Amino acid sequence: MTDVRGVRVKARGGSGFADGFGVFAECLLTGVWIAVACLGVVTYPAAFAAGARHLRRRTAHRGGGWREFAADFRTALRGGWLAGLAGWAAAAVVWTDLQAVRAGLPGGPLVGAVGLCALTGLGVAGLRAAALWAPGASWRALLAAAGRRTVLDPAGSFLLVCGLAVVVFSAWLVAPLAVPVLGAVAAAAVAVEERHRHR
Repeated sequence: MTDVRGVRVKARGGSGFADGFGVFAECLLTGVWIAVACLGVVTYPAAFAAGARHLRRRTAHRGGGWREFAADFRTALRGGWLAGLAGWAAAAVVWTDLQAVRAGLPGGPLVGAVGLCALTGLGVAGLRAAALWAPGASWRALLAAAGRRTVLDPAGSFLLVCGLAVVVFSAWLVAPLAVPVLGAVAAAAVAVEERHRHR
């Protein structure tokens, strides 16, 4: 069916369990799309942004599939690749800090711990920014606002840290399992931002 604007809308009427399971299945499929889009190394912010936008459409019962995801990904990539490059640069700095810890340099453990905390905070801010991305949005503005929310909403940020930990743990146990879980992390970021918006 369509709404007054001609946008495809999924008809409601299924059971709560069926709707919930449908969203869960959509999260897993979206995780595969995100993983494929992340193959460009610096494309992960755009991949998560497109995945989050797809899941927002799905939970709003609007139509959309792979084509819409791909179109959003291409649009998000215009500024998103710079955010991805900055993320890898931050990861390289933290890796250097960890090498200092392993070498036994004075103050190394403290520097390593601070670096890991900072990298985790950047990851959470990146997820929060991706969850609110829309065509025409500035990545710089999104990341600045997401950084503030990361600090001011510690409960939501902690939920996203747990989501990232699940991805790492899944990859450690069974590497392919981490692929669909990426969609669940994108969904968690969308949920955290919705929760923050309604506070």
